[in-house]
Amino acid sequence: MKGRLFGVGVGPGDPELLTLKALRILQQVDVIAYFTRKGKLGHARAIVGPHLSGFHHEEPLVYPLTTEISARDPRYAAALDAFYTQSEARLRAHLEAGRSVAILSEGDPLFFGSYMHLHVRLHDDYETQVIPGITAMSASWAAMKRPFCQGQEVVSVLPGTLGDEQLALHLERSDAIVIMKVGRHLARIRQLLDRLQLLDGAQYIEYCGQPSERCVPLSQLAPDDAAPYLSLILVPGARALSAAPIVANEVTG
Repeated sequence: MKGRLFGVGVGPGDPELLTLKALRILQQVDVIAYFTRKGKLGHARAIVGPHLSGFHHEEPLVYPLTTEISARDPRYAAALDAFYTQSEARLRAHLEAGRSVAILSEGDPLFFGSYMHLHVRLHDDYETQVIPGITAMSASWAAMKRPFCQGQEVVSVLPGTLGDEQLALHLERSDAIVIMKVGRHLARIRQLLDRLQLLDGAQYIEYCGQPSERCVPLSQLAPDDAAPYLSLILVPGARALSAAPIVANEVTG
């Protein structure tokens, strides 16, 4: 029999934010696969470390590059495509041998996750299950301890890698905003939010759910401060912050 494939969301960083279902799957599968950089353990693997008993076979999937080449360079796409093809072949060998495989994903597997690139290559050929995980943005507004959105406020999730023009267009059309992939774009994003008069309400969070977590108003950062890869910015909706009453004809979650 062929093995089963699991895409397992492991949350943003706190091992206690792993779901019960994710924990059960991790304790049952034969193979744990995870994305990492050369010489590193990998963030997702570090999160689940306290829950692993050591009997698994591990498959570290080492990225061929990170920021050495621009994402707009054709060589970047070619290198990643080759990487996912090689990773697919390694995991297929386990699945064809009847071994169950869990691919770890920070946050949620299908939300800005590298897992999705293997999912689309494998899910037609094997029984597959995706275990959703707590996203960094939901953990971040919990860390912020302030309401984020309410009622009919429009929420936008934006990659900080967008150009200024595109980013400004979405910022002006939204009520509550999540900006992900901040990293080296922090100064540029901060300047743009200031220009659009959104800086005062913006909150900066890095390493959410980890011992080194930092959650501060974005305005408190110096204009030239650097941000790690695991960082994001939240701009809460004005109505949520004011806790405005819900009117009768509003449909809410």
